[in-house]
Amino acid sequence: MDTWQQWLQHPERSRGREFIFQVHFWMGAIAAPYVLLMSLSGAAIVFRNEVSRTFSLEWLVRFHSELLLGETGRIVNGIGGICATLLCLTGAVIWWPGINRWRRSLTVSWGAHFPRISWDLHSALGFWCLPFVLLWAISGIYLSLPQSFNVLFLIDRRDRVADSALFWLSQLHFGRFGVLAEIVWSLLGLVPAILAFTGVFVCCRRVFYNKPSNPNIASE
Repeated sequence: MDTWQQWLQHPERSRGREFIFQVHFWMGAIAAPYVLLMSLSGAAIVFRNEVSRTFSLEWLVRFHSELLLGETGRIVNGIGGICATLLCLTGAVIWWPGINRWRRSLTVSWGAHFPRISWDLHSALGFWCLPFVLLWAISGIYLSLPQSFNVLFLIDRRDRVADSALFWLSQLHFGRFGVLAEIVWSLLGLVPAILAFTGVFVCCRRVFYNKPSNPNIASE
């Protein structure tokens, strides 16, 4: 069986996949508290314009944008965005369970035991919401470390395409397209928090109880 066939049918046997899994596993374990806090605070401040008429959300906005630490917090957020981007990319690679089992990874078996539900949630939400989470991660890097995107202006000499792309990147980060979009953004903004929680559960199960990360593997 060549490398491509092995990847299609039995990706768990690939050494490259195991390396990528370890990167995703340990980076996720370390970054989970940060992702959880950014997810909850980001979901809350989507409606800051409406809520600010009654309550002040200034400290929450500052927490989400700079962790109440000024420029240092922005740098930390930039690093966090890079980690979140890598989690998305590595997660997309290790999500593939094999050609005979991929449909199972699209749904959640709500009637199963909690470890199976946790894994299903992590896998299914990670797949269906990948574009949104990746968008927030990349735009988070831009909003925290805008100078890191200056390379776009070197590629686009007239700067119009780069300016437009960065404008829409920031707009998409906050979902500023009306009330309906804000509701969707707020709900989907909780997805990284769920991924962080389920990811930590899977991590603890593997490290402390020597259980397989994917509870499906043991039954197949």
